[in-house]
Amino acid sequence: MRVFIIAGEPSGDKLGGALMKGLKQLLPEVQFDGIGGTDMQAEGLVSRFPMEELSVMGIAEILPKYRALMARINETAAGVVKAAPDVLITIDSPDFSLRVARRVKSVSTIRTVHYVAPTVWAWRAGRAKKMAQVIDQVLALFPFEPPLMTVDGMVCDFVGHPVVAEPKASAEDALAFRAEYGLGDAPVLMVLPGSRRGEVSRLAAVFGQSVSPVLARHPDLKVVVPAAAPVAELVRDAVADWPVKAVVLDPRGRTLAAAGHLKRAAFRAADIALAASGTVSLELAAARTPMVIAYKMNWLTFRLIRAMALVDTVTLVNLVSDTRVVPDFLGPDCQPDRIGQALLDIMQAPEAQLAAMEVTMTRLGEGGEDPGLRAARAVLARL
Repeated sequence: MRVFIIAGEPSGDKLGGALMKGLKQLLPEVQFDGIGGTDMQAEGLVSRFPMEELSVMGIAEILPKYRALMARINETAAGVVKAAPDVLITIDSPDFSLRVARRVKSVSTIRTVHYVAPTVWAWRAGRAKKMAQVIDQVLALFPFEPPLMTVDGMVCDFVGHPVVAEPKASAEDALAFRAEYGLGDAPVLMVLPGSRRGEVSRLAAVFGQSVSPVLARHPDLKVVVPAAAPVAELVRDAVADWPVKAVVLDPRGRTLAAAGHLKRAAFRAADIALAASGTVSLELAAARTPMVIAYKMNWLTFRLIRAMALVDTVTLVNLVSDTRVVPDFLGPDCQPDRIGQALLDIMQAPEAQLAAMEVTMTRLGEGGEDPGLRAARAVLARL
């Protein structure tokens, strides 16, 4: 069986790696072609070009790279048609993925599967109907999504989120991490300013200023900043101006397994986290680390998204648990004084968040079959 698989950003790469692992478990002779990052490459994919070329987020951010992205879309679609795989699996990144699928469907009958249902419950509800023109099957991360997809004619399978099956750091791992980095018994704030250069550039200064109110209340505060490999140097430069010396966890020079273990130990050791909006909120929930979410974007992008928004939060823990216990500060609300006060409030009373995290992980399939394996079963069952 030949699979052409495409991911355009780190969160999609993680999903793709888990799915590929599941397919290999069920069908050892499976062959892969496509585009992906380190997780997918670890499962045997030779990426046709660097996935980072596709890691662009936001309408205003895409415009300057529009011609280059369109060239990659056409190149990728032609590659799929020439390869003639048994199935094309696209993962998230709909601006890229669905354009590729449309071109492929216009000249072939190759089966198309899209992993991650569009957030029609959040904004642009008409996307599902448009998507149904080129996608045969959807793999959904959240249990409330299948009815929203099947109403427009697609097959949709809830497969859960791979975050629930990832290894978890132990209390001993957390203690060892604190000892290695000289954190002692001090309160630890983990700061995660994103995995893209644009995110780090926009958020690092704001996040650094947000530390000040917490530091004023907790003078012994320690700050840990896990950095994604593509932006590690940028993160190091950015934190140099922060009001407290931060421990930057640089994954470069480490194996994928070692870097993952270090990050999980940091999550477990942290008392609270400040993170950019995205999948990282589920990683923090899996580690039971209380959090505040913030995101600063281009003004035009924010105004367009806000005008189309159907929900009042973007934080996945809030949405899955049907609560609003995780504060999120987006666009013009991404202000250091507000973020810092929210961090202090959560540090003082984390119980509501911890309860919501338990609900979230249960609903996403914690304790059940590996979601990557469930996704692989769903793909094979529909062929």
